[in-house]
Amino acid sequence: MQQNTIPQITGQIGKNIRSGYTGGAVDMYIPQPPKGVKIEGYDVNLLYPSQMDSQLMPIGNPTYFNGEIINFNKNAFGFFYCKIIAPDDIKHPIIQTRTKINGLTKTISPIGIWEDMLFSEEMKNAEKYGYKFKVLWGYTFDSKNIFKEYVDFLYNFRLNYPKSDPMNFIAKILLNSLYGRFGMDDNFIEVNVIHKDYYLDFQNKFFDNILDCQDLGDYKMVSYRNNDVEISEDSTHNVSIGIASAITAYARIHMSQFKNNPKINLYYTDTDTLLI
Repeated sequence: MQQNTIPQITGQIGKNIRSGYTGGAVDMYIPQPPKGVKIEGYDVNLLYPSQMDSQLMPIGNPTYFNGEIINFNKNAFGFFYCKIIAPDDIKHPIIQTRTKINGLTKTISPIGIWEDMLFSEEMKNAEKYGYKFKVLWGYTFDSKNIFKEYVDFLYNFRLNYPKSDPMNFIAKILLNSLYGRFGMDDNFIEVNVIHKDYYLDFQNKFFDNILDCQDLGDYKMVSYRNNDVEISEDSTHNVSIGIASAITAYARIHMSQFKNNPKINLYYTDTDTLLI
């Protein structure tokens, strides 16, 4: 990789961009086909690496902005905190958000109106399906294709070995795992064991950050993120959440072309697969 290209992003900027970082959508639309109907399955070959190979990535230092930046720069590239209005009649919604359901954080694709952080290119793609956006604030980046040489080398390297060979597997993992390395969370999970008499107070304080809770009789073992811990903007963490978020967003953009196509009767999708 070229040096001084990918920015380390941590602290509050990292938290803001990470709030809109989601992965692939797994949805069952029609649980069972009518009798005699044949279902066909399709899988995208190396979805994440293919997007890394062909798409522009956020590079350089982020620049904060406030207001409807698209009115001044229709080609603005980065991460935008938006008011999102989904079309009421969309059959398979394509914009994801996180929400609390029964105390656990879930990723859903709703209709209605809400606010969230989005990658600019996913926002522009969703407008083709009837979504409307009002950009409130965000961060712009420079853009450049930076992974093509990396992906092409490892993809061609992998073709030299059968799938049974460890070198084939190593190349595959290097291709599929790089994006996630940039998205590693440097706000590590904390685990506490709390007496049940004090758990309600703890829950009220950390409700939005509780990830898991195990009952231990008179105690509860709780996994949570403590957002009160400050992460210095000058620290070295070797993470760049913008890269990971952009790659997963590009993958969802690629899959969106199949989700509301009137020629396709869609039964199921996941990150890189569809059954029709």
